[in-house]
Amino acid sequence: MIQAIGWLCGTIAVYWAAKKLYRAYPKVYLTPLLVAPIVVILATQLSGVSFDQYDEGAGWLTKLVEPATIALAMTLYRHLDILKKNGWAIATSVTAGAVIAILSSAGLAYLFGLEPDIMESLAPRSATTPIAISISSSIGGVPTITAIATLLTGLIGLIAGPLIVKWFGIKSAIARGVLFGTSAHSAGISKALEYDAVTGSVAGIAMMVTAFVTLLAAPWLISLFG
Repeated sequence: MIQAIGWLCGTIAVYWAAKKLYRAYPKVYLTPLLVAPIVVILATQLSGVSFDQYDEGAGWLTKLVEPATIALAMTLYRHLDILKKNGWAIATSVTAGAVIAILSSAGLAYLFGLEPDIMESLAPRSATTPIAISISSSIGGVPTITAIATLLTGLIGLIAGPLIVKWFGIKSAIARGVLFGTSAHSAGISKALEYDAVTGSVAGIAMMVTAFVTLLAAPWLISLFG
């Protein structure tokens, strides 16, 4: 029990330190989403602790992801007028992005001859982690692979998103929010909030719509590949 609490507190401390480091040196390769997992993995490997032992304590953090996602509703409420005004554009753009994400993931898996369970694991990668894992389990995927794919999707979004914003000169907070929320889920929201509150709010609603569309469309779209 003491060991479990130690890993829980240690994980929080590592993330806190990574967050402080990122604020002091805001480089993409120092983002807590990348640094914290690497440090924790190295620590468990060097100490010889199994995942089950680690998860006994740190697993509580995973359970907090869902209520944390729901808490984003407060940010959305503060900018409800903007969301109402641009609701149709946001819904259309996010739906298109979510469908393309599913088709591109499943299509590439099919093209490279991957097993059906791998295809089903990769398809929901653009949804937020809890929902992506739930979808993966329901359609026959492997939740562990889905979790890794979702993490990588978030990291790629953190790296590529700011570059796309810069290269294409995207000034609209609505467009930036849709970009980050649709392509990089919760990691994208974190990055979007670095621009401004409106971008973060739109990213939050984009993430939720992406999850909803993925939940409804993934099983049907995957069936197109046999």
